[in-house]
Amino acid sequence: MTDYRCKMEPGRFYHVFNRGNNREKLFYTSENYSFFLQRFDHFMSSYIDVFAFCLMPNHFHFLIRVKEIEVSEQFQALFTSYAKALNQQLKRTGSLFMKPFRRIEVDSQQYMRNLIFYIHANPQLHGIIDDFRCTHGAVIREY
Repeated sequence: MTDYRCKMEPGRFYHVFNRGNNREKLFYTSENYSFFLQRFDHFMSSYIDVFAFCLMPNHFHFLIRVKEIEVSEQFQALFTSYAKALNQQLKRTGSLFMKPFRRIEVDSQQYMRNLIFYIHANPQLHGIIDDFRCTHGAVIREY
């Protein structure tokens, strides 16, 4: 059975992912994506290295390696900061993200290879772009 709430240990790789509460959108505008990444950088850059990521309208995926500190509290601060800003922007209340955020330790090279492919192919799998291999010319669809 997969442990989605495992303790994140320094030096290890993790697949971190979450989606909107009730499968609702997390990102409504291009500015929302940019703001989330700015908040992500602010809260997380000192604590993790990012190897792959994908932001989708109602969910996200990150492949990270934890630096020399436990990072779960930093992720919670990131999600709280973003949710407060989006709730204010949309004049909404309540949880934005499903709880708890999920993380799975990447424990083999095969899993890492598959995960990198999965993260990069995710927009195509959801019909948002035509071909993830050439995003510079991909057609992006409204989700």
